[in-house]
Parts: sequence; structure tokens; C-alpha cells
Amino acid sequence: MNDWKNSMIHPMTQGDMEVPTQLNDLFSYEPHALCLTARDEAMPSINELILDEKEGKMFGVLVVEKDGQLGYLAAYSGQIRGRSDWPGFVPAVYDYLQPDGYFKLHEAEITALNRDIEARQNDKERLETASMLADLKREYVEVATELNYQNMKAKIRRHELRAAGPLTQEQEDELIRESQFMKAETRRTKKDFTDRIDELQARMEAFDEPIRTLKAERRKLSDALQRWLFERFEILNSEGETKNLIDIFKDTSLGRPPSGAGECCEPKLLHYAYKNGLRPVQMAMFWVGASPSLEIRHHGRFYPACRGKCLPILRWMLPEKTPVSTASAENKFDVELPIVYEDEAIAVVSKPFGLLSVPGVSDYYSVWSIMRERYPDSDSPLTAHRLDQPTSGVMLIGKTKDACVNLQNQFAERTIQKRYIALLERPVSAFAEKKGVIDLPLYSNPLNRPYQSVDFENGKKAVTEYEIIGETDGHARVALYPKTGRTHQLRVHCAHIKGLNNPVLGDNLYGNMPSRRLFLHAERIRFRHPVTGEEMTFSVEPEF
Repeated sequence: MNDWKNSMIHPMTQGDMEVPTQLNDLFSYEPHALCLTARDEAMPSINELILDEKEGKMFGVLVVEKDGQLGYLAAYSGQIRGRSDWPGFVPAVYDYLQPDGYFKLHEAEITALNRDIEARQNDKERLETASMLADLKREYVEVATELNYQNMKAKIRRHELRAAGPLTQEQEDELIRESQFMKAETRRTKKDFTDRIDELQARMEAFDEPIRTLKAERRKLSDALQRWLFERFEILNSEGETKNLIDIFKDTSLGRPPSGAGECCEPKLLHYAYKNGLRPVQMAMFWVGASPSLEIRHHGRFYPACRGKCLPILRWMLPEKTPVSTASAENKFDVELPIVYEDEAIAVVSKPFGLLSVPGVSDYYSVWSIMRERYPDSDSPLTAHRLDQPTSGVMLIGKTKDACVNLQNQFAERTIQKRYIALLERPVSAFAEKKGVIDLPLYSNPLNRPYQSVDFENGKKAVTEYEIIGETDGHARVALYPKTGRTHQLRVHCAHIKGLNNPVLGDNLYGNMPSRRLFLHAERIRFRHPVTGEEMTFSVEPEF
């Protein structure tokens, strides 16, 4: 390996390990022993590189072969301290970070625009005007509401007086004058407010119009610079052909490369291997360091390639025979779906873990397909809600369309009460509080499905109440009461550092402790019967 004379290639010994003839599936894999060895050998350099970093980083190793010799390459995603060329690690496919280069010079123009926009947005007079406008609008709503209330009271009083008996002409004229006066007073008050609001809005427009112009210029420059950059990311494939990111992504659903495309470990490693005549043997990516504030990452855990940024690129780079998972693993097996309750309108079933709620991309069994076989003539969508594939527990089925829609509306209105039971990775002693509320908004990044992240700017409100109720074999047992119904809500709220910071046992997405199943169970559900209106509660005890 030293004969290669390349500081990026780290020699390694094969030992008794068999060398695979085909690269592993980067979207679904268990790390090969060769990758574990490479990871362990790379860790001293990795730890030194991120010693002062507050957040961790995704690293990758690629075991390579040339002339019968084995070695490995190491890489990190993106940059570390503004560099993509730290010694001993594979550099970026295209290094655009040179201080005096085209990218940095034009990035400086955009940065200057950002400073100008920020200064204008934080201008003292603009902020004072915005505050005055907001206060005036609130006052207008309060005054208008009170006027409408007083007008309604007076109208009711006039109606009651007229209904009580004949009025003299003088009395009737007085009621008419009162009505006219109150209407005129309401019009004058509203006009006064709208005139003052219009004046303040015009002043705000004078501040904001230049800001919009600057933002449009920033967008134009940013888009042009991004396109310039993507055109220079010339990606090599296994046949020695090149294609830039613009061309790679043009036929995808997004139609263009997402930000950061081409900067993950996988494209870096494969591009470097192809460029230097190395045969890729096995690859693995792993997180080192503290979890970021938005996503959930565990130190030392291996992760698959991301689909949004990497799948189109890797489809271009890899040989056709390389296995590439195009969907999450699904199951197809004969399964019993116990009926807990059934009448003419609804059914309550006990979903086992591992069974889909609704069909996936392939024709696999699901609660829906089993119910469709059971009720072939039903006009209903059947499933009123869903449970994650690895989650077990009670589910509601609407046997008629009206019943199903009614149940779906109850879920939308958040009147249905649910209780889940979960076993968590760590014991009860890991908790400072035995009960509480988790309020962390969740965002589904279409570029990194199925993962959900905590995002206080773009996320949707997600609230979960929890109560620690015991411990089983060293694992805290917790009752979870979701007040909203976001995807993976309970799993993220348990795992995230600002939540319970204790993942559900067996969570292959957000956890760090593999197990035979996800230990999350929908134990109880309470709802109104869609026909009778009767409040009903059904429970299924977890098997753990």
C-alpha cells in the first residue's frame, strides 16, 4: 500500500477477513468487519480533527483495493472549520473555498447584501413604526369588537321595545336616530383607524420596498452562484465518465440539486477512488461527537446514505450491479390481525409490530389490505389513522365512508385521546422529572426521509405529555400521551436532547440500541362512536 505513494490512502491488513467482490448497498447495510477496522484506525485522526467542535460530524470510510493491496480512505461531510481539505481526509470533489477564488469573491457580495438587509430591517425608525402599526391593529380589533357588541346590544334592545307594544312616533323616531348615530359613529371610528393604519403601512412600505429589492438581488446572485458551483461539481462514475450536478439532478422530481449536494462522504470517497484507479470494496458512514440541535445523531452509530442528496448521485456513480435500496424495508407475511371490537360502522383492531398500516410502494400486506379483504364491498377508506410500521397497538377502522370520515375528523380536531407505552434505552435514574410536557416542533425534510427533525422555524407544533411509570430490565417504562399527531412524534420526542433524551428501545432511526422490535405500543384509545356519539374506550396490553 505504501507503494501507492498517496497520503490519502491509509494501509490496512486483511488478516483472515474475506474481501467482498461487490460494494455494499449504501442505503441499507450492516458495516463489514473491514469497515469497522478502518473506522477504528481512523478514530485518532478524527478525534483530533473535531476536538474543539461543539457539534459532531458525519464521517465515512471506504475500503479500497489496488494490485491486491488493501487500504482505506476517510472523509467527512461538508466542511470542518471552513475547510474541506484537512490532511489525511479525502478532499471535496470541487474545492470552492479558496480565499481569493470565484466563489468566495461572489459570496462576499451576497454577504454584503445580507448585512445591508439586516441593517435596514433593524433600523430604529422602522422597528418603531412596525411596533406602532402592530399596536394600532390590535387596538382597532378591540375597539371594533366592542363597537359591534354595543351595536348588537342596542339592536336587541330596540327589537324588544318594538315587540313589547306600540310605540309613539316620537319614540320610534328616537330609536331610528339612535341606530343611525351608532352606525355613523362606528363608520367614523373605523375610518379613523383605517386612515391611521394606512398611513403607518405607507411608512412601512417606504422602509420595506428597498429591502424587497435587495432580497431579489440577493436571490438572483445566490441562484447564479449556486448554479456556477453545481456546474463545477464534475462527478466521476465507475466507467470513468463525468457528469455535473445540474445534469445529474435535472430529471429528478426536484429538478435541481439541493444545497450541499455532492458534499457528503459517499460521493467524495467514490469520486476519489475512481480518480485514482482504486476498486471500492466496502463503505460505511458513522457519526462522531455530539448530536446536532435539529437532527438526532448518536456518537459511533452507523447511518445509511441520505436519499435526497445522495441517491441520484450514487445511481450515476455506481456500477449497475451494485445493490441500491429504493425503499425502506417492508414485510410480506401471513399475519393475524385480532379484532378487539366490531359493529356495523367500525372495527377496532390490534396491529402487530412490523405490519404496515397502509400499503407502501410495493404490494405488501397492511392493515388496510387485510381489512379490504375482510370488507370487499365497503366504500370506505377504512383506516381512520395510522401507526408506524414498527409500532404495535390499537387502530380504528371505519367500515363505512361516513364512519371513517367522522373518525378522521375527530383525529383532526384532536378530540381522540391516546395513550402509548414505551420502553426506553436507559433506566428511570436517567430522568430528573417523572412527568412533564414535551413541546418540540417537527419538520419533515423531503431530502432526508423518513427522518423527522426538530425545527423551531419551519416545524409544525408537536406536543406530548409523558409519565414515567416503572422500569423493566433496566429500561424506563413510560406512558406517552400525544396531543398532536405528527409523524414519528413520540420517537423524536423521546430521543431528542431537548425532549427525554432517551430513545425508544429498538428505534432504528433515532435510537442507539438495536433490539428485536421497536418497544412502542398504542395501548389505549378513547373516541366518540361515529353513529351513536357514545364515548368508547378500548385497550390492548403490550406484550412487553
